[in-house]
Amino acid sequence: MKVKPVVPRALAVRDVDEAISYYLEQGAANAALGFIDSVEKAYLHIGRHPASGSPRYAHELNLPDLRFWPVPDYPYVVFYFENEEHIDVWRVLHGQRDIPAWMAE
Repeated sequence: MKVKPVVPRALAVRDVDEAISYYLEQGAANAALGFIDSVEKAYLHIGRHPASGSPRYAHELNLPDLRFWPVPDYPYVVFYFENEEHIDVWRVLHGQRDIPAWMAE
């Protein structure tokens, strides 16, 4: 099985940084570290099994190949596209947000 590299876009990196900052501001350094580990686990999973993500928002956002995968143990989801050579991560968003509005960015 070929593992594809996972390449986060600038917005995805910003999303992760903002979540880490939030946990740190709340005095939850362990949660911030755990979040980093969980995002890495999600990235590893989608690199190995890109088709396993849900296409739930693909139609609503008119992005036919868009998929998402949950960040383990955290209320975040990774939105991505599978390309021939890599996984293109668009956003890492909190699952309670208005996903279509945030993806429109």
